[in-house]
Amino acid sequence: MNAIELRHVTKNYSAFSLKDITLSLPSGCILGLVGENGAGKSTTIRLMLNAAARDAGEITVLGKDVRKKEFRRTKEEIGVVLDEAYYPEVINARNINLMMKHIYRNWKEDIFYAYLKRFALSEKKLIKEYSRGMKMKLAIAAALSHQPKLLILDEATSGLDPVIRDEILEIFNDFTREEDHSVLLSSHIVSDLEKISDYIAFLHQGSLVFCEEKDRLLEEYGILYTTNAVLPDIPEDAVAAKRRGKYSTELLVRRARLSGTFDVQPASLEDIMLFIAKKGERK
Repeated sequence: MNAIELRHVTKNYSAFSLKDITLSLPSGCILGLVGENGAGKSTTIRLMLNAAARDAGEITVLGKDVRKKEFRRTKEEIGVVLDEAYYPEVINARNINLMMKHIYRNWKEDIFYAYLKRFALSEKKLIKEYSRGMKMKLAIAAALSHQPKLLILDEATSGLDPVIRDEILEIFNDFTREEDHSVLLSSHIVSDLEKISDYIAFLHQGSLVFCEEKDRLLEEYGILYTTNAVLPDIPEDAVAAKRRGKYSTELLVRRARLSGTFDVQPASLEDIMLFIAKKGERK
């Protein structure tokens, strides 16, 4: 079963449209959702949570149509961290524990306090005294403490220093060791997604450019540096995108369509996305 499935989903606003999005997150996997500011990542997440009404298409999360009444019960199995931790600033972590006990049937106080200790978060300090990074860690601790089957994380690692980010990513990775546990992680930090994701979905200007296995993408594409004089000798169907300079050209190429005579360098996820985003499409 897919933990998340979107089929031909469209959402129109006056100045922006999310257009015909089809993607899926297989159960037990991590899907990295990436795109520039305004690409539609947060809109896509709101639609998944039924926090915004889609104009067309179908969305199921943990096997339930998000528009159906029974999805309210399913939400208890989803841990959500948005790009801001929206907690009242005049309460502390102990207060949050008391509130969550009455919200989630499966809330585990011992797990919550264990994460507070692991993240070095004070139980008594008011939220207004927390830094942005501390607030994000608190939100992650809460999301992990009611036994969710799915984590939906919108920029959950933003504002965290590299050491803590790496620890958080390891927690997400450990989470998916359970076969029915899945993670959707939206982030601007492409290196984080490359490190832990099984699949990558790339949104650009409201359209889904691709949703594919990460390893397949990294295996398929490479970077080729060549002179403009040699450019006509390169098979056109091997070139996915190009950056042409005055004397040389940098190409994003499909490795399988080139002979071994070409010196193709590895391409990172960031390379692939920047090439395609600037071109606006993938051949």
